[in-house]
Amino acid sequence: MTPAVHDQLAILGEQREELQAQRLRTDKAYCLAVLDHITAKIRAACPEAVYVTFAFHRDRTIDLHGVLGAQPSPLGTCPELWDNHGEGEEDEHPLDDIADQIESDVRTALAFHSSPAWASVHRNAASDGNSWLLELPPADRAARVAELVREHHPEATALVVDGRAAGRVVEIFEGVTDDGTPAITPRPRWSAACDTTVAGLLAQVLALPALADRHLMPLPGDYTYPFSTSTGDQVRLMPLPPTA
Repeated sequence: MTPAVHDQLAILGEQREELQAQRLRTDKAYCLAVLDHITAKIRAACPEAVYVTFAFHRDRTIDLHGVLGAQPSPLGTCPELWDNHGEGEEDEHPLDDIADQIESDVRTALAFHSSPAWASVHRNAASDGNSWLLELPPADRAARVAELVREHHPEATALVVDGRAAGRVVEIFEGVTDDGTPAITPRPRWSAACDTTVAGLLAQVLALPALADRHLMPLPGDYTYPFSTSTGDQVRLMPLPPTA
C-alpha cells in the first residue's frame, strides 16, 4: 500500500466515523421528536394520560394496549383511561381516532436500541404477560429535573452533567460557602430509582439539540473535574430553572 493510498484510507475512515456519529445523534433526536409529537396529541385528547401500555415483540413491532393514568399510591394500579381493544364499548373515546398513529409513533420512538426513549420504559407490574409501560415525557424536561433534584437538594442551582455517561449527574452546585465560592456536592443524595429517572431525562435533554442549546452551557474555566484532568466537550453545566 502506497503512502498516498494509506493517507486516503485514514481520511475516509475518519469521515466515516464522523458520519456514523452524526447519524446516531440524528436518530436519537428523531426518536424523541416523534415521542414528543404523539405525546402532545395524546394529552390533547386525554389530559390525564401518563403511560402508554403495549406488547413488545422480538421483531421490534408493538401491539398497542391502551393509555393509563398516574399510579394513585405505591401499591395501587394505574387507572385505565383508554383501551385500544375495547370492543363493544358504546361511547367512543377521542383516542380511538389516533390509535394507529400512537402505535406507529411509539414503534418509531423505540425503533433503535440506543433511543433515549427506552429510559422511560419499564415492565407493567400489574400484568403477568408481555406488557410494557412507556411513561410520556413531561412538558418541560428541565423543570421536571429541577423538581426531582430539589426534593433532595433544596438549594441546588446547577448540575454538572456527563454526556459520556448517559446524562449522569457528576456534581451539584448548591448555594455558596462562607468565603463566597460555590458549594459543590460530589454525591447526589437520592435513591437509585431517582438517579435513573434524572439521568434518563438528562439524556433526552442532551439528545435534543434545541433543549441542549437552551439548558446546557460550558463549565466555568476554574472548574476541576473530579474524575480526570480533562472534561472534554460532553461534560456540561445545566443551570436549574426556578421551581414553585
